[in-house]
Amino acid sequence: MLVLTRKSGETINLGDEITITIVEVRGNQVRIGIQAPRTIPVHRHELYEKIRAENILAARLSVEDFNSIKKKLG
Repeated sequence: MLVLTRKSGETINLGDEITITIVEVRGNQVRIGIQAPRTIPVHRHELYEKIRAENILAARLSVEDFNSIKKKLG
C-alpha cells in the first residue's frame, strides 16, 4: 500500500484520468473530492462490497428463478 501525506487543497493523480483532492481535514475525518470519468464507478468500500455480494447472488439465479421473479413483478 502506498501511503501519501497531503494537506487540504492538495491533490493526488491516479493516471491521467483520476484526480483526488483533499477538501478538508477536521479532527480524525478527511473530506476528499474525486474527479473521474463517468465510466469509472466510485463507491465507498462498504457499498462496493454490498454491490459485489448482490452481483454474486444474482449470478447464481437459475433461468427458472429469474422467470419466476419476472412473472411476480409483472
